[in-house]
Amino acid sequence: MRILSVLLLLALGLIAYVRLVPTQAAKWHVLPDVAAPGDVSGLGSFLAARRLTSSAEDALTAVERRALATPRTKLIKGSVAEGLLTFQTRSAVIGFPDYTTVGVRDDLLIIYGRLRFGQSDLGVNRARVAGWLETLGPLTEPL
Repeated sequence: MRILSVLLLLALGLIAYVRLVPTQAAKWHVLPDVAAPGDVSGLGSFLAARRLTSSAEDALTAVERRALATPRTKLIKGSVAEGLLTFQTRSAVIGFPDYTTVGVRDDLLIIYGRLRFGQSDLGVNRARVAGWLETLGPLTEPL
């Protein structure tokens, strides 16, 4: 019984930590260098780069609108005017945070989603980024 109590306490502590640990927005408010359109899957991350067929402002405004319509997602740093936005999306049950940064470099719209804790996101970032790209329609070129 004592072991079960300790395990339960540890699990609750982990959940509390995941939910309450402060976010260092500046740490996540960056994009990797990308030279060409394409998709890159990483360990717990997904990056998509698409050539723009519209203005950077129109594309970023559309992504911001779509991102903020995503459940449990909020803007944590940046703006359309800055040309770089970073969002935090939390999982439904435990509240694991994922970070998605969106920006424009030259004529590429770059969307970079990654997890904060663990090593595998079970494809969640890829699905989120793909969903956001779908809503952009004619603002970017398909791959």
